[in-house]
Amino acid sequence: MEIGLTVGMPVANAMPWLPEAMDSLLRQTTQEFQILVIVDGGSDGSAAYLRDLENKMAWAGFPWPKLRVLEQEHAGITRTLNRLLYEARTPWLVRMDADDVSYPARMEKLGEAISEHPGAGLIYSLADYHPRERCAGQFRCSRGTPEELRAMVKSGYLLSICHSTVAFNVEKVRAVGGYRMDIHAEDADLWWRMALRHEIHCIPEALVGFRLNSESVSSRNLENQQLAAIYVQYLLLSELWGMVPRPLGEVGPSLAEFLRPSAVEAKESLREFNIQLAERRYWRSLRALVHGFHASPSYVWGRVRDEVRKAAIANGVAPNKFWERKGVLWA
Repeated sequence: MEIGLTVGMPVANAMPWLPEAMDSLLRQTTQEFQILVIVDGGSDGSAAYLRDLENKMAWAGFPWPKLRVLEQEHAGITRTLNRLLYEARTPWLVRMDADDVSYPARMEKLGEAISEHPGAGLIYSLADYHPRERCAGQFRCSRGTPEELRAMVKSGYLLSICHSTVAFNVEKVRAVGGYRMDIHAEDADLWWRMALRHEIHCIPEALVGFRLNSESVSSRNLENQQLAAIYVQYLLLSELWGMVPRPLGEVGPSLAEFLRPSAVEAKESLREFNIQLAERRYWRSLRALVHGFHASPSYVWGRVRDEVRKAAIANGVAPNKFWERKGVLWA
């Protein structure tokens, strides 16, 4: 059975990581997929590199995936992701970021999973931090059956899914409204909407190497991303409780009170710990780890626990805390 897969990659100043990302796609165990790259502005050599690669692939005639490169004025990540969604010419879109890598059997195993679950809305896998031989741990990821994942969402919590591991049914994602809002949590907002309406399946093995780097969108917006995630949980609870949500600008100060500054600081330190490990700067890495433990021992130990346990993992604040402040949040 031929599965229609398009790998969708947004690119903006993606050097020097982009060639490794593209090479990982060209070394897949199957070539039955397409690659769609949208260059969202930028000032480095990403567009020139991609155009050169596109020409070489067309000229050589090797049995590689078909590459299509589109360029646009800078529009931001949410608009670029939605354009990928509407430019895809296959039923399934596979997400990948320009600084990550796909392991060789990723497309083959995604195709097998789609064949096994053709009615699914979204399929994802686990992810190692990249490069895995120089980093500690994996992306903190929700696991479970479709029923268990939906139950997490219905209980008011968000799924933790690495964006670069996802393959989703294009028609079904379009039907729920695609990506919304430029708040650095557009993926978490999509996951809960999909979970309430469609089956989500987890492939319980790492098929992607997820790179932490200091220039990524997440690294540059970590604190804002934490607040955005709480707002996305607020949107979910509004849906579950039949309440009308207010804009982030209105409820942001109230939601910010749910943030634990010590936990945010510890998370930043653990991210820095792995970034420095990847660069073989071991003293800086150790210093970041010690700093994170000092900021919030409970957060660090919780992260270690999540690495070793097989229990359910979800993101968010206890929903009852929102309910206690319903007069402020939904006034």
